[in-house]
Amino acid sequence: MNGHPGLSGDPCDVAVIGGGAAGLSLAHRLGASASLTVTLVDAPEGPLRPAERTWCYWDRDTDDLGEAVSASWSRLRVHGTDGRAVTVEPAPLSYRMVRSRDFERLVHSRLARSPRVRVVRATADDVRSTASGAEVRCTTPQGRTLLIRARSVFDSRPRRVLPPARTLLTQHFRGWFVGTDTERFDPSVADLMDFRVPQPRHGLAFGYVLPLAPDRALVEYTEFSRTPLTTEAYETALTHYSRDVLGLGPLTVESAEQGCIPMADARFTRRAGPSVFRIGTAGGATRPATGYTFAAVQRQSRAIAEALDAGRATAPAPHGRRALAMDAVLLRALDTGRVDGPAFFTDLFRRVPPERLLRFLDGGTSVREEWGIGLRTPLLPMLRTAVEIPFLPRRPTDPRPEGRRR
Repeated sequence: MNGHPGLSGDPCDVAVIGGGAAGLSLAHRLGASASLTVTLVDAPEGPLRPAERTWCYWDRDTDDLGEAVSASWSRLRVHGTDGRAVTVEPAPLSYRMVRSRDFERLVHSRLARSPRVRVVRATADDVRSTASGAEVRCTTPQGRTLLIRARSVFDSRPRRVLPPARTLLTQHFRGWFVGTDTERFDPSVADLMDFRVPQPRHGLAFGYVLPLAPDRALVEYTEFSRTPLTTEAYETALTHYSRDVLGLGPLTVESAEQGCIPMADARFTRRAGPSVFRIGTAGGATRPATGYTFAAVQRQSRAIAEALDAGRATAPAPHGRRALAMDAVLLRALDTGRVDGPAFFTDLFRRVPPERLLRFLDGGTSVREEWGIGLRTPLLPMLRTAVEIPFLPRRPTDPRPEGRRR
């Protein structure tokens, strides 16, 4: 370690804290630079490393992450509460699934080939600004203190407390990777939202099915609401969905995953010091109204790498102001019950061209396109909510656990 900048007297150019989606994605982009020295601080095996998780996003199959994509779907389906299904083909986009272990393996194999990148297995305890950048104080698995000096630090560690928000919901879920005795799934169709489940008194609930083979799939139960459920309650909901709604028959649960993603219209400040920046969910990469994060992380990582190559240290906003303003309205409308969540999302898939809708959910539509989509939503409740939003105070939020998925 002694010969690498950052671990000796001279600082490295960039230190990245965290080996999750955001930290690995940024290290991956920076590893392609011919001029930057990079240190990735990745937590060692133990309680600080998150459990294996799954990230999903849509793409035109033009990125360089294909080796980590374990499955993709060209058709998407949404079931309304009335049981009617709408199936769409959002070509040229496809829905893609990346499992964290595959992503980690891909990124670490590429980082290992870059002589300017060093991976340090340690726990980041503290980040302190200095005259020349910042210092990251770490603890190694052997209990030794390690000091990493860098001109810029990008920190993906979760916030202990979310910033003040006008509305805070959570996307909480539990999923099973299941195998069935017979072929029950169509591997070409992903069920994004299946509202044929009992709806909670507050918020909305849906099933989520990603087929991996005719007899294997990820089956999840998800809620957008204020409070997560107990594991027992998730298990009950999953049993009902698998048995009574999907009719899967005998099945084997191979593994399970569970998480809770904050959905808040908070202002996520990205600068934590003159040369310290927050990235990932900690920096506002999670889309407030959908919980999707992975695609925004990729955009932000590319933008940071391009800026650093040009000599500028910055963390651009993961989402545009228009997208965040629309999300604030939708979150408030869902939280107050003015908008029926299942009907809202089902109608969008029935009435909006699918490729345009996915670009809208990803923040990639024009003002004209957004206006047309807005006309296909419940106008009066949405307008009433939009009018009141500027007058609502932002209140402190309770600490929230963070999960994975999108």
